[in-house]
Amino acid sequence: MSQLNYRVLKESGYNGFILRDAPEKVVQFGEGNFLRAFADDFFDIANEKAGFNGKVVMIQPIASGLSDIINKQEGLYTLYLRGSEKGRRIDEKRVISCCSRALNPYGEWEKVLELARSKDIEIIVSNTTEAGIVHESESRFEQNPPISFPAKLTRFLFERFNAGLPGLVILSCELIDNNGKELLRCVNEYIKDWKLNDSFKAWVSNENLFCSTLVDRIVPGRIRNPEEIKILNEINGYEDELIDVGEVFGVWIIEGPAELEDRLPFKKAGVPVHVVPDVTPYKKRKVRILNGAHTGFVLGAYLAGFDIVRDCMNNDTIRAFMNKMLYDEIIPTLPLDRDDLVQFAEAVQDRFNNPFVNHELMSISLNSASKWKARNMPSLLEYVDKQKKLPTCLTMSLAAFIAFYSNQIQELNDKGLVCKRPKGNTYTVSDDRWVLEFFYAHRNDSIDALVHAVLTNSKMWDMNLAEIEKIEETVKQNLIKIRNDGAEAAYKSCL
Repeated sequence: MSQLNYRVLKESGYNGFILRDAPEKVVQFGEGNFLRAFADDFFDIANEKAGFNGKVVMIQPIASGLSDIINKQEGLYTLYLRGSEKGRRIDEKRVISCCSRALNPYGEWEKVLELARSKDIEIIVSNTTEAGIVHESESRFEQNPPISFPAKLTRFLFERFNAGLPGLVILSCELIDNNGKELLRCVNEYIKDWKLNDSFKAWVSNENLFCSTLVDRIVPGRIRNPEEIKILNEINGYEDELIDVGEVFGVWIIEGPAELEDRLPFKKAGVPVHVVPDVTPYKKRKVRILNGAHTGFVLGAYLAGFDIVRDCMNNDTIRAFMNKMLYDEIIPTLPLDRDDLVQFAEAVQDRFNNPFVNHELMSISLNSASKWKARNMPSLLEYVDKQKKLPTCLTMSLAAFIAFYSNQIQELNDKGLVCKRPKGNTYTVSDDRWVLEFFYAHRNDSIDALVHAVLTNSKMWDMNLAEIEKIEETVKQNLIKIRNDGAEAAYKSCL
């Protein structure tokens, strides 16, 4: 079977949208699974539905990457978007043709700089992992290429500035707060380190738009089952080494001025990309609703005998517990329009019920102390402040957190805190070492003493939670219910 390229694709009989030739308008730092299933999907649809007529040049951020394979397949790859929408199973296929080529800067740095001098380039997209936006002091101007991504970008922009070309829209997709602002800060540090001129510094800040963005799409990435790959290749009529898989849901929130919406091709294409004046409320929406739902129910659900998220959504009690927590306790604390929040929450249930993803509860449980503090505690505190009472489900989820970290503790070893599940098997809690040592030290405490120790641990919460009226007694009673009646029954008592 022949490997995917334009000729082979035509011979396969594929009849979807394909754009073979167009100007290169987008430079993308990152060629991995996420951007190919997210940003490039949106650019591809913009070519089809909005007449963007633009190609993406991918630049791999590190020495090892996918450039050779991407170029061998002439930028083509097959994207599967899979999941559930309003309870309906979705499995969609699209051959993405928006990529023109990929460059490896560790052997083709001059080609990257040549790209910087192109009059066609309008947009830069990056996803170089959370560790990518850093000021690396070893990065130098004369390196080919400089080490860090911000250093590469600084050198790229300097080349463009010297060519007398206009600035660019820079869309940072790294998973850190204020990613666009942090990227600009790093670029300015390199301008200072390298003693580049003031006019270039002014051009960077005034002529380029560094946008912070929020990205939201789960991308499992490559299919690892060789039999499934073989079947898909046989169906498609070609061999594809770059098959990518993402969930159906996707949204890209971009912080910028209103006129940016007209500069970008997404609004006309009808894809879920939104320009907003401040990305912060949308980040809060994602953290509190999507991430908060996960952390809010999974620890108790695991103690109740469940192993993957989808099975929890098929259980009436756990699903109802999650929904009450979302709609009655979390959404009322958030600053966005309620209809917007409700739509997002409705999508969460579909995402958790994805028939193609076996999302293990134990993987979600990693570092739950800091997760509960960041994702759930703010909702609890704001609910108490507004309603002058405790939120039933969030308070129960705090008890479930304590139960998960303290259930029949067996030992503390190099891998974590070993506890025993009610159905008999052991599980290992993974968290910061001091958190595990705290629970191990309190393994023989009474429920009263344990709950008091947890709630008053200011290192864990940055405050004394026991000062909240009635919370200590309520958490104690909830923990007793979980231990005596089981977590599912305890969740049911909240409904």
